[in-house]
Amino acid sequence: MMRFYLYGLWLISWLVLIGCGQSETVVEIALHPTKANIFYIATNDYIYKTRDGGAHWQNMSLGMTHSRVITLAIDPLFSANVLAGTKGDAVYKSYDGGQRWVSRQTGLQEVTITSVVHQLVFSPGSSSHVFAATSLGVFESNDGGETWAKRMEGMKEVLMVISLAIDPQQPQTLYAGTSGGVYKSVDGAKTWGKVNTGLVAADVLKSSRSLSVTRIKVDPFNPDRVYTATLEGLFLTENGGASWHRIGESLPDHMLIELLLDSHQAGVMYVGHRKGISRSEDGGVTWETRNTGLTNINIRALALSEMDSRVLYAGTNGKGLFRSEDSGVSWNPLPLMASEAGL
Repeated sequence: MMRFYLYGLWLISWLVLIGCGQSETVVEIALHPTKANIFYIATNDYIYKTRDGGAHWQNMSLGMTHSRVITLAIDPLFSANVLAGTKGDAVYKSYDGGQRWVSRQTGLQEVTITSVVHQLVFSPGSSSHVFAATSLGVFESNDGGETWAKRMEGMKEVLMVISLAIDPQQPQTLYAGTSGGVYKSVDGAKTWGKVNTGLVAADVLKSSRSLSVTRIKVDPFNPDRVYTATLEGLFLTENGGASWHRIGESLPDHMLIELLLDSHQAGVMYVGHRKGISRSEDGGVTWETRNTGLTNINIRALALSEMDSRVLYAGTNGKGLFRSEDSGVSWNPLPLMASEAGL
């Protein structure tokens, strides 16, 4: 009976994969911290995993509800542990590399049903310390995502938190990108202070969507430099959030969905938007669009390999996943081909 059950699961995932071909929308990409051939993607329907660099894929959604997965985070020390944030069903955790998932909602009950977990971030070098950016605020876990506690003291104007960034040199320092700008904490998210000068105009600050931050990143070479991608362009602070100024005005699109900083090369960064992928080598002063090979330039997700920064992955809005091995100069599709691996 179990054999037929497992075969049925495989057949269903195979039919889904073959049916969608390269037409899937890829909303999230999570790369294994030490094994280049292993990574996960989330589509509008399922989580998939490859163990051979994208040649074959396995549906890894066993144990989940049908709630869409918005974000994935792999434990940096014990990679079999994976967290998934959803739209309307809080957080799930896998202890076996995605084979099975269990709901982990303790402390997150208010996030279920109507809210979205936008991002999950492990504290640098920790398996136990995790933060979640949700549409009802920031939550913290000190046991690897088993239980959660809300951390919103000082965030008065807004509750919707879209993105979080942790200073890799000072993990007690965090930045939160919200629907009303940016907040900063210097005590590990216990308290927050608004750092919006030059970022959000005073007369629109009270608007629930006055800026719509999509990504926030701390420069790995200079923690005083923090970049914020928004639906209205790219901003930079060079003094730890005390003041901001707009950069990247030459970008072909200012509705920015993704932002990556290269941790191996100072000044190298990428943004994803509705008109493709743009790369800068001078900290965002000048930009070059790199779309060759992409059959859909409406970008939904980007990921950069920590083992080889020439390798990038791009998830598109309807044409699946692409990989570049030359820093975005050219791109090749990675079709979702089914695999019987693991069954």
